[in-house]
Amino acid sequence: MESDTPKGETLRHRLKSVLSADVVGYSRLMELDEARTHSRYMNLLATVVKPLVAKHEGKIVKHTGDGFLTMFDNSRAALQCAKEMQIEVTKLEADEPPNCRIAFRMGMNIADVIVEDHDIFGDGVNIAARLQSYAEPGGIVISGAVREQIAGTLGMECVDLGLLHLRNLSHPVQVLSLRLPETGAASNAIGPGGYEGRASIAVLPFRNLAGQNENYFAQGMVDNIICALAALKELFVISRGSTLAFQGAGFDACSIGVQLGVRYVLSGSVLRSGNSLRINTELSDSATREIVRAGRYDGKLNDLFDLQDRIALESVKTIAPNVRERELKNSLRKHPQNMSAYDLFLQALVPLYELDYATFARARDLLQRAISLDPGYAPAYSHAAYWHIFRIGQEWSTDLTADINEAARLANFAIARDINDATALAIYGYVQSYLNKDFDAAIDFIDRALAISPNSALSWIFKGATLCFIGDGSAAVRSAEMGVRLSPLDQHIFFAEHILAQAHYINDNFDMAILIAQRADKRNARLTSNLRTLIACLVATDRLDEARDVAARHAKIVPTFRVSAWAARTPMQREIRDQRVKWLLAAGMPE
Repeated sequence: MESDTPKGETLRHRLKSVLSADVVGYSRLMELDEARTHSRYMNLLATVVKPLVAKHEGKIVKHTGDGFLTMFDNSRAALQCAKEMQIEVTKLEADEPPNCRIAFRMGMNIADVIVEDHDIFGDGVNIAARLQSYAEPGGIVISGAVREQIAGTLGMECVDLGLLHLRNLSHPVQVLSLRLPETGAASNAIGPGGYEGRASIAVLPFRNLAGQNENYFAQGMVDNIICALAALKELFVISRGSTLAFQGAGFDACSIGVQLGVRYVLSGSVLRSGNSLRINTELSDSATREIVRAGRYDGKLNDLFDLQDRIALESVKTIAPNVRERELKNSLRKHPQNMSAYDLFLQALVPLYELDYATFARARDLLQRAISLDPGYAPAYSHAAYWHIFRIGQEWSTDLTADINEAARLANFAIARDINDATALAIYGYVQSYLNKDFDAAIDFIDRALAISPNSALSWIFKGATLCFIGDGSAAVRSAEMGVRLSPLDQHIFFAEHILAQAHYINDNFDMAILIAQRADKRNARLTSNLRTLIACLVATDRLDEARDVAARHAKIVPTFRVSAWAARTPMQREIRDQRVKWLLAAGMPE
C-alpha cells in the first residue's frame, strides 16, 4: 500500500512484524564495567543477533544504544528468531556473575508501518517498543495480533496479561507474556520478584524482665504478633522457630536482621509487677539501623489475653502501614530496570488511591508490569481488579460490561494463585456485591477472607459496603467501624471512612454520616461515591445550598454523570436507591 504526501513524496506502507529489544539494566552494567560490558554486548550483536536475524530473513532497522529494532515479513519467523536469540544469549552469559549478565527484554507486534531507508514509523512500532518494557529478563511480550497470526506461542509458557492501556495510546492492546524455561535465570539485574520481593520481618522473643519463671508472658505475646502479621500477604514473616536462638539479652536486633535476611525486626520486653503488666516494643530497620517505631502498652494480669490481642492488633495497624510506606519510598528511588513485581505493586497504590483521572491509568500500567514480571503474584491481580472497581465507581468506564468482566476475571485469577490471600478473597467478594449484585456470594467470600485474616481492614470495609447495599445499616456500621479502626495510618482510610459514612446514612443517622463523609472528603476530595453520599445527607438534613456546592464539585470531576445511569448500575436495593435518586436530583445533579 502506497500513498502520496502533500509534497508528492511516496510513503511506503508495509505490513510487518516488528521486534523491539533492549538490554536489562544497561546503564547499571556500563557503570560496573563500561569497557567489558560494551565488548560483550558488541559480541552478542555480532555472533547471535545479526546471524539469527539474517537466518530468519529479517532486517535490523536500527540500533538504539542499548537495544535494536528489527522487522520481518513473516510473524512465525520473527517469533522463532526472538526465541532463539533469548536462548543463545542466556547460554553465552551463564558463566557471568548473576548481577552482571546481559539479558534482553523483547516486545513484538504486527502492524502496518511506514518504511524509510533507515527507520520505520507508526503506532505499531511504538506498541512493540512499549511492549518490551513489560517483558521479564530473557522474556518476550507479544500483542494479541501476533498470537492470532501464528496461532500459538511456539511452545513457550504464556501468561495472558489482558488489555493493556499503553502510554499515549487511546485504545488498549491485548498482550501476552512469553517465557522460556531456558531463560528462567537470565538475569538478577532487577532483583527478586513476587513474594521474594516482599518486605520481610522477624519478631524476636520478647525479653522477660520479671524472671525466668514468667517467660510464658513473653512467648504468648510473640506468638500472637507473628500470627497477626503472617496473615498479611504483603509481609514475609520469619517463623518463630527461626528466632528462638536469639532469646534473652545481649543481641543486637539489626545484626540479627542481617543474619536472618530480613529488612525489619520487631523486638520487645515484658515486665510484670504484681497484677500489672508493661510491654515495650521496638521496630527496627536492619539495613539503616533506624528505629521505625517504638510502643508501650500497659494492662492488668487478668487481662493478659485481651492485652496480647490488642498488641497483635496494634502491630498490624502500625507496623504494616509503616513498612508499606517505607518500602514504597525505597521502590520510588529505584531505577525502573531494578524494580521487582513487589516494587511495581507498591508504586501502583499511589495513583490508584489518588483517584486523579490524569494519572489513574498509570496504576493499571504498573500492576500489569508486576503481573508480567511475576505471573504468580496474587496481589497484583487483585488490585488490578480493584482498579476496574474504582474506574466504574468514579464513572470513568467507557464500557461498563467490559470493566465488570475484567474485574471478575482478575479477582478470580488472584484467588487461583493464592486461595489464602485475604485481600484477593475480599476484593473478589466486593466484585460480586458491587458489580454483580450477588450479595450471598459476596458475604461468603468476604467472611472467608476474615477467617484467614481477622485483622484485614479491607475485608471489614467491603463487608460494611455489602451490608449497606442490602440495607442492613446497623451491621454495616459495625463492620465499617472495624475497618476504620484497623487502618488509621493507611492511605486507604478515606475509602473506609466513606463506607462508614454510607453505613450511617443507611442507618438514617445523617448528621454522623455528614461528619464522617466530610472527614473522608478532606483526605481525598476526588472520591465521587463519597461526594454522592454527602450530597444525599445534606439534602436529607435540609442543607440544600451546601448540597448544591458539593454537586458542583462532583460535576467538575465527572462532567458526564447522570443520575439515571448511576441508578441503573448501583447495587443499592430499591428503597435505598430511590431515596438516593430523589435527593441527588434535589441537589441539581443531571437526570
